[in-house]
Amino acid sequence: MKALSTLILTMLVAFSAQAETVTAAQDPWPPFIQEGSDPGISIALLKAAMEKEGYTVDFKILPWKRALNDVINGNIDILPGAWFTEERAKVLNYSNYYAQNSIKFIKRKGDPFEFNGLDSLSGKKVGIVSGYGYGDEFTHATNFSRPEAGTIEANVKKRLSDRVDLTLEDEIVAKSVMKDAGIDLGSVEFTSNALSVNDLHVATGKANSQGQKIIEAYNRGLAAIKADGTYDKILADYGVK
Repeated sequence: MKALSTLILTMLVAFSAQAETVTAAQDPWPPFIQEGSDPGISIALLKAAMEKEGYTVDFKILPWKRALNDVINGNIDILPGAWFTEERAKVLNYSNYYAQNSIKFIKRKGDPFEFNGLDSLSGKKVGIVSGYGYGDEFTHATNFSRPEAGTIEANVKKRLSDRVDLTLEDEIVAKSVMKDAGIDLGSVEFTSNALSVNDLHVATGKANSQGQKIIEAYNRGLAAIKADGTYDKILADYGVK
C-alpha cells in the first residue's frame, strides 16, 4: 500500500511538473533571439522570469510568420519578442515591456538620406521583413513601396546590391546580424532619426485558454527579476546596459 501511495505521489509530481512547462518560439533576432547554446536576451529574461513563477520554458527556433501564427492559434504558448500593433492586439495578449528597440533606416555608406517623417520616404523602395510590425502609419502609407524579404540579413544585402533604397531595423539587432553574416559594418550607415522607438513584449494568443494566465505570471516574474538584480545582470552580460 505504501509503495502504491509513493507511486501515485511520484506520478502526480511528474504531471504537475509537465503542466508547468510552457512553449515558446521565434525566428533568430540577435542579440534578443539567438540559435545555439546562447538563446539571447529575450529568452534569458523569459526563462528567468517564468522560473520565478514555477514554470520552465521549452524554446525553439521557427520562421517568424510560422511562430506568430502558431502563437495566435494557441499551438505554441509564447512569442518572446513582439512589438505592439492594433491589428495584433486583436489576437494577442501583451506583457509589460521588457526592452525598447530604436528602429532606424539603413542606407548605403555615404548616402545623404535622412529620415524626416514618412514624406521623406516618397518614391523609395524600403525593404521590410515579412510579417514584422513596423507601426500602422508606416504599414499603411502609400507614398513608398515595401518589398518583403524573409530576414534583415537579406534586406541589407538587397540594399548593398541596390535592389532597395533603404531597409530598417533596430540598430543593435542589425549590427549583430551583419557581424554574424560577415557583412562589412562600414558598408552601411544608420539614419540619425528613428522611425519609432518600440516597446518589446512577450505575447500569447487570445485563442490560448492559458494565455492571459501566462502573461500575468511573466509580469510578476519580470518584476521579481528586476527587484533582485537578475534583469540588470542579464542585460549587462549582453553588453546593452
